[in-house]
Amino acid sequence: MRYTRLIFFLFTPLLFCADYQNLNDVERIIDKTQRQFEKASDYKVTMKIELKVPGFRMPKKKYKVFFKQPNKLKIKSRGFGMLPKTGIFTSPKDNFDNLKNMRLLATNNNDGQVYIKGDVIVDSLKLKMPNEYAKLGFRPSVTVKIDTINWVINNITTELDTLKLVEITNKYKKIDNNYIMPSASVVQYFIKDAKLSGWLKKDITSIVGQNPLEQNSDMVEGKISIVYEDYIINRGIKDKIFD
Repeated sequence: MRYTRLIFFLFTPLLFCADYQNLNDVERIIDKTQRQFEKASDYKVTMKIELKVPGFRMPKKKYKVFFKQPNKLKIKSRGFGMLPKTGIFTSPKDNFDNLKNMRLLATNNNDGQVYIKGDVIVDSLKLKMPNEYAKLGFRPSVTVKIDTINWVINNITTELDTLKLVEITNKYKKIDNNYIMPSASVVQYFIKDAKLSGWLKKDITSIVGQNPLEQNSDMVEGKISIVYEDYIINRGIKDKIFD
């Protein structure tokens, strides 16, 4: 009996490992993450936004957000404010459709986290590469950290060569004992290169909705913090809300 327990103890991790290896296929991981995202066919949520950017002030803002699959979005807010557009309400599939040469990165973690890295299809973005960097052949890449226990995206990091441009970190909570939904997101962007900061400032509206940056600054550095509250999920949202 003691030997039976020992054999079971030794081989159980191998069984789990073998099953996990079957998941180590990029398309399969994306598909499972997409299916988790689609469980909430519609929802309403309150978002609290705090922006910290040098040389720019914005009071904390509260938004009412309505979302309906596959991509209907309505944002209600009083007065001045901004809402980050980078990956917050975009489906996993749509995000990965902007990447090519996707591959799994080797990891020694046993916590169910996997990393997919891909090269950005520049033509799929609103942003245009500055000529100085395009001539050098530099291309942005994205690394996505996925929790394969809950099938959600925990982190998205965009880099140009070895220079980090934008990083999005998400935390989640279970709603109605069924839906894994974001509870908080942090969008950080930081560039310490004059040419790149000029490029990003020119097209910053495609990232945060408008340009909050000082025009004479050579540095783009800031953080947008988002808290999600009061979810109402799959109660039915009429299409006219989005008109």
